[in-house]
Amino acid sequence: MNCDKELDVCGLNCPLPILRTKKSLVDMTTGQVLKITATDPGSVIDFQVFADQTGNELLSLSEMAGEFIFYMRKR
Repeated sequence: MNCDKELDVCGLNCPLPILRTKKSLVDMTTGQVLKITATDPGSVIDFQVFADQTGNELLSLSEMAGEFIFYMRKR
């Protein structure tokens, strides 16, 4: 999947991945896609809740070798 910006929050635990994502989305325009790479297993639920609460669209979620990859479209 194509993305406009990438964010690596590997090694960070809640709430830092969400806070860094929120900060990254501020600099983006509506419709752009942010790719987030995280290692915190709790981030799976955190990003789903974050998307629901903010209106940003969680396009996909996958896991590979202990890393979680999220694609989020800015509202």
